[in-house]
Amino acid sequence: MRLCFLVEEQYRHDGMPLDVIRQLGAWGHQVDVLWPGRSLISLSDAIQAGSHDAWVLKTVSGGPGLTLLEAAASAGLTTVNDVRAIRGVRDKALAAVLARGTGLPVPVTYAAARPEELAEIPAAEFPLVVKPADGSSGRAVRLVATPDRLLEPAAPGDCAGGLLIAQPYVPNSGTDLKVYSVAGELYATERCSPLHPAHDVRERQVPLTAEVARIAARIGEVFGLDLYGVDILLGPDGPVVVDINDFPSFRQVPDAVARVSAAVLELARRGTSGRDAAPAAGRAAGPVAGGRAPGQPKAGAAPTTPRPVSPLPRPVRPTAPIGGGR
Repeated sequence: MRLCFLVEEQYRHDGMPLDVIRQLGAWGHQVDVLWPGRSLISLSDAIQAGSHDAWVLKTVSGGPGLTLLEAAASAGLTTVNDVRAIRGVRDKALAAVLARGTGLPVPVTYAAARPEELAEIPAAEFPLVVKPADGSSGRAVRLVATPDRLLEPAAPGDCAGGLLIAQPYVPNSGTDLKVYSVAGELYATERCSPLHPAHDVRERQVPLTAEVARIAARIGEVFGLDLYGVDILLGPDGPVVVDINDFPSFRQVPDAVARVSAAVLELARRGTSGRDAAPAAGRAAGPVAGGRAPGQPKAGAAPTTPRPVSPLPRPVRPTAPIGGGR
């Protein structure tokens, strides 16, 4: 197959997706890499020729790569993930409305163009978690304890301008649960919350409960995503979804490079014709809490059937930079 990856500057040394690009090449597929934001791109040659089986995006929110991916989709080309699904989660305000509107456990969400406008939120809703609607990788996420602290100077690296969203803080242990979906297979990873950087948490794969698996699978169904991650907090009233992102890092996923590479090929072969079909429910591919077999629900839960994970070739380790990636 011939694939085109759109990779922005922030990820030019990142193993995800560069290791995936190398793996696909080692399997005999042709992979072209475009670097939006740092090189000239001939749209006529790259998109209108229609010579790629699929386009794959790994960019920051708000970056130019999404526009190029949308251009490819408008020409009838296959994209991984589906470009409409990516747009739905790149805007965190839109994602919160869509998710909450379908019954997913998402906090009440407020939006404002300026921090001072958030002072109209009732004091009982504080502390608030405030972040940019187009943020990514935990950038500019902050905890605001009281209304009078909304105008405190932003931390170094915070970006001014753009829509802000605010949600009431969900009390938790200081540990985030990141659930990754690799074309229907679900894996859970425990890691330190960006709001509690001093909390000592070793990032590791952890058991995936049936309840969390149902929520993560439902995210894929609602947004039409195939490769995605969901940030979940275990609050006093149960799991709460606080973020969704497309094509994440897949850290701690076993054989992540090989599995993601195989998923990209599967999705590319499926093509745009498979996008209209209802997505398959997610299967817990990692360990399940309480000693249950993968996919086995807890008492009273709707049953799910795990999909067997086929053996995959060992991923190729990087040996040299991808062309243009220096």
